[in-house]
Amino acid sequence: MKKLKVALLANAKENAPKFEGLSDDQWDDLDSTKTIQAIVEAIKSGGHDCEFLEGNITLVDSLQKYRPDICFNICEGHFGDGREAQVPSILEMMRIPYTGSKVLTLALTLDKPMTKRILFWHELPTPEFQVFEREDEPLNDDLRFPLFVKPSREGTGMGVSGKSIVNDEKELRDQISAIFNRYKQPALAERYIEGREVTVGLVGNLIGPAARRLPHDEDLPRIQQGLHFFPPMEVDLEPFKDTDIVYSNRLKVDLADQLNYVCPAPLDVAMVDDLKWYAAAVFRVTGALDVARVDFRLDAKNNWKPYILEINPLPGLSPGISDIVIEAAAEGIGHHELVNMILDTALQRYGIKKPGSITH
Repeated sequence: MKKLKVALLANAKENAPKFEGLSDDQWDDLDSTKTIQAIVEAIKSGGHDCEFLEGNITLVDSLQKYRPDICFNICEGHFGDGREAQVPSILEMMRIPYTGSKVLTLALTLDKPMTKRILFWHELPTPEFQVFEREDEPLNDDLRFPLFVKPSREGTGMGVSGKSIVNDEKELRDQISAIFNRYKQPALAERYIEGREVTVGLVGNLIGPAARRLPHDEDLPRIQQGLHFFPPMEVDLEPFKDTDIVYSNRLKVDLADQLNYVCPAPLDVAMVDDLKWYAAAVFRVTGALDVARVDFRLDAKNNWKPYILEINPLPGLSPGISDIVIEAAAEGIGHHELVNMILDTALQRYGIKKPGSITH
């Protein structure tokens, strides 16, 4: 029987460019060979052919050679402020279907300040913020210490450590300078929300109107039909309180297998419902598709009010380690099944039938 041909598009750490001045965390966003192979095996377990193609300049030729029916895209990209959107741009030009969000969404959500501007416009709760493009820019009058400072366009906690929480002008300037020097990009400073950090993963696509404006009437039904939410997850940082009071790059990369992931997070039903609604709202207003993870801080000083930090439309899929994988496992959904859930969601969105499937 003919099988669906699926190309797994990824950026392997071992294939990443090397150059003078390369920082230690430059390629922390990229996937290991082990993760890439695990996803290939997951797709094959769904009854499909699958081949890994490196998401670099060779992709145009390798896609023409392999001729996939659809691509499973997890490419982070290497260079540029819209690097996560580069491979999808190639796929759009070649008219090849692919999983996950499209070009505009991937370019938007990689830029944290741009995402927050969208959230503010939609009156969704996200901490007040300021973007620093020069080291000597004055702090806005409406921002108060402590602040949380991080790079504008990085993932995997890159540039995030205990020093990200700044309590005065000197600490602010030192952190902005460090980000400029290391990452060569603007620094985002936002009001620090003291409390718990929770993340919500979801697979699916919203059914119904796709308008990006959310209704003001709180009595209207919350539109989230078509989305499958996994149980919220919280990382227990208590064992690391002396060194990492935030979910830092060090924890996410070096100590990922030593962390205590609490999933489902101990939250009441009303809070879980609010988190799902906000996750669906962010998914909707950013134009996300198929899969995403939304990160929150719960404000300990304001009755645990949830604040949206960001959306990741390319959540990590490392077996046993990545947040959304752990969340799915808490529901009894294994890695193979999760990968195929994402693939099947995209196939349905494109109207692609699996070979041998019965149509009515």
